[in-house]
Amino acid sequence: MPNILSNLSVPLLSSVDTAVVGHLSGVHFLGAIAIGSMIFNFVYWGFGFLRMGTTGMTAQACGKKDNHQASVVFYRSLLFAVSVGLFLILINPFIADFSFGIINGSEQVETYARSYFDIRIFAAPATLSLYVFHGWFLGMQNAKFPLLLTVISNLLNIIFNLLFVYQFNMNSDGVALGTVAAQYIGLFTAIYLFRKKYSFYKLPFNLKELFRTDELKKYIKINFDIFLRTLMLIFVFSFFTAKSAEYNDDILAANVILLQLWTIMSYGIDGFAFASESLVGKYFGSNNKDKLLKSIRYSFIWGVGLGFLISVAYFVFDTYIIGIFTDNQIVIDLCLLYMGWTAAAPLIGSFSYIWDGIYIGATATKTMRNTMLFCGLVLFLPIFYFTKDYLGNNALWLSLIIFMAARGLTLWMFARKSIYSLVYND
Repeated sequence: MPNILSNLSVPLLSSVDTAVVGHLSGVHFLGAIAIGSMIFNFVYWGFGFLRMGTTGMTAQACGKKDNHQASVVFYRSLLFAVSVGLFLILINPFIADFSFGIINGSEQVETYARSYFDIRIFAAPATLSLYVFHGWFLGMQNAKFPLLLTVISNLLNIIFNLLFVYQFNMNSDGVALGTVAAQYIGLFTAIYLFRKKYSFYKLPFNLKELFRTDELKKYIKINFDIFLRTLMLIFVFSFFTAKSAEYNDDILAANVILLQLWTIMSYGIDGFAFASESLVGKYFGSNNKDKLLKSIRYSFIWGVGLGFLISVAYFVFDTYIIGIFTDNQIVIDLCLLYMGWTAAAPLIGSFSYIWDGIYIGATATKTMRNTMLFCGLVLFLPIFYFTKDYLGNNALWLSLIIFMAARGLTLWMFARKSIYSLVYND
């Protein structure tokens, strides 16, 4: 339950951002948030391995009761996160120029999106460091701290957004500034929690251990696989957003709102996926076959069950849900026109989300990488280009649904070799 609540607060924050600007006078503010967020999906989600890789490796160390290795994983990941965050701030102008050079949005959307990006990039060191804290706490079988951190950061973000947008009339810039402030407060909170409960995990080793060749190679390999896998996932959703922008601002706004609903359901189901990461990693580390199988079985029962319930809710309450995000009737009508794709997504996508958690816990990252690249390059892109002239915006949604279904199927096909080998190789 802490994982679910923690995860759901993330897309709810994004949804509040969308709702706040969705009720401003122009749809270009909503488009600016969409484009700006899309770029940060590449910038931040690409480093999602800082959470996922940290969880898997820490959980296996926890299963082996190897506190020393758990410490090394934490400090190595944190050092990398801070270094990358500072580097991203340094190269901010190059990232912005490249990103906006390949996105074809309207002039107004691009102007506000660039301003949003220039402000939010300063949260990079805090955001990436929080990835490490979240992943390490989960690997240590502590789901309460990530929940607390997420709730604090997101509640503050909502408060700051409302204050900056409505009190100081900062429109989409206020959303960016609110994110920066909330992320740093979240980081300071994480440091406090770590020092309070895990003070014995201070550096009890020579710093050279962080750069041991054998351990560093393993660390880089696992995280690079996750990086490529995540980059492909980000590409798919960013491609979706960029192509939406090529239609018109109304289609872009409608697709952005519907993607928010995809995000909400994915983060909700990912609560069980996160539990899988922690438990599967722990039982891999301790070589406990019975509990490994049990954790996998219950992850699917609960994760797919939740996906089914969310799908039903989207079908039944579609008009009410869309009305929360915008009062623009043109956008509402477009959302309802394409709502069927979004309503089907939770059930279809739940299988891939749970498998992701299982593979991360087992650090079976090579298979994750390969199946993701296959589904994105061989299925998603060709399906869109073959159908776009006939289906229009529906081609985007069809491609995305098939992409999600194929991810679950391919991960299942390779599970015996990559996951169940612990069980069957005796």
